[in-house]
Amino acid sequence: MKTASALNPSAPTTVRPAIPRVLSIAGTDPTGGAGVHADLKSIGALGGYGMAVVTALVAQNTRGVREVHVPPVAFLAAQLAAVSDDVEIDAVKIGMLQSAEIIGTVREWLDRVRPPIVVLDPVMVATSGDRLLDPAAEEALRALAREADLVTPNLAELAVLTRSPRATTWALAVDDAQSLARETGTTVLLKGGHLDGADCPDAIVAADGAVHEVPGSRIDTRHTHGTGCSLSSAMATLRATGASWPDALQRAKTWLTGALAHADALQVGEGNGPLDHFHALRGAASVPAAAWSAQVWDATAAVRADVDDLPFVRGLGDGTLSRETFLRYLAQDAIYLGEYSRVLAKASALAPTPDEQVFWARAAESSIAEERRLHESHLGTDAATPAPQTLAYTNHLHASERSYGELVAALLPCFWLYTDLGSRLAALRHDAHPYDDWLAMYGDPAFTAATARATQIADAAAREAGPVERARMTEAFARSMAHEREFFARA
Repeated sequence: MKTASALNPSAPTTVRPAIPRVLSIAGTDPTGGAGVHADLKSIGALGGYGMAVVTALVAQNTRGVREVHVPPVAFLAAQLAAVSDDVEIDAVKIGMLQSAEIIGTVREWLDRVRPPIVVLDPVMVATSGDRLLDPAAEEALRALAREADLVTPNLAELAVLTRSPRATTWALAVDDAQSLARETGTTVLLKGGHLDGADCPDAIVAADGAVHEVPGSRIDTRHTHGTGCSLSSAMATLRATGASWPDALQRAKTWLTGALAHADALQVGEGNGPLDHFHALRGAASVPAAAWSAQVWDATAAVRADVDDLPFVRGLGDGTLSRETFLRYLAQDAIYLGEYSRVLAKASALAPTPDEQVFWARAAESSIAEERRLHESHLGTDAATPAPQTLAYTNHLHASERSYGELVAALLPCFWLYTDLGSRLAALRHDAHPYDDWLAMYGDPAFTAATARATQIADAAAREAGPVERARMTEAFARSMAHEREFFARA
């Protein structure tokens, strides 16, 4: 049943519905924090249309589970048939499955319907550490993992699936995820949230062992109920829009970090409370649109601080950066600028005024000219192969082309971050500096003026946008900033 998208985890899906129809197959949570309730919120927050088939009715709250009622398997089959007989499904997220019989029923339905994208969140271990499934069900779930396009276990579930001790370090967790991906032929989303420490990385691990890591910092909150459900349904939704698995993870992680950061404000329950799934929408609706650029710039202060502290940036500033590293960076930058010029041309085509059309068209022309200059003055005629971080960034820009506001928000960091860096690095220039021409270019007043104009255009788009569009703009800006950091970090 493995779909074509599973064969290349970095490739986008062939069909990109404007509003993906995503089905959650999972249990309930009366307090709304986990299961199908969290899935439906996540799907909606990320632009999809959510549907749900219930596998279990769970009496629970933020303090814990009290009782579980499992409807007859025949009723589960009837729910699945009712949805798929009528609705074209773009993606499926599978959560709580309590027995081998239930798992078999879902698997038979998958074989018959063959939805394009299947994400499996293997609910196998309780928060207490107790195993939730008997051996037969665990084995059935391992078999189901082979039929999924993405499996999203936490570390305890990863240990069960690989029949190994629970990983205590990120390196061990990566080894386990590679083992599971290799054994099942399925892409694995490795989650670092249950490790100790301030860092909270996640990674996409492909069946061939390739690892695409997305760094992150831990959010100080006890309100994490439903995090796994929410992330897996977010991944299904984003993949259904055409994002690659790595880009979907970057976008989902940005959104989920915000949902955790705003969770305390919900004040739902006295235990382990839920996430704020609609934090971006709520924030966009409550803050004047005119201040949009200042808001998103301030919100990415941590990312900008990370960029300042990267060895590449420090070495570029003081001139100690090796020539080999600099040329490797320029080669990727040239590839990036080629795609960037195409996206700028798309912005020109979408622009609502002649002035904005001219601005983006000139920026596209300048980008092409800069690519040519980089090749002629530094790189010669040798063509480089696009690196994963380059492809991830350009794929994100192309994925943002669905609306003008979202696209200009995604483009803005490439102006603003370089202007910000250039204005400070320019103070380090001197005649003997090996990269003086580079520092001069990004400290150029003309480039600063272009950044100011791009910011004005983005703010104007935010003023015209509704709450949902402004939320997408905010997310697109944050994702681009994260891609910029990754681009420098991997140089």
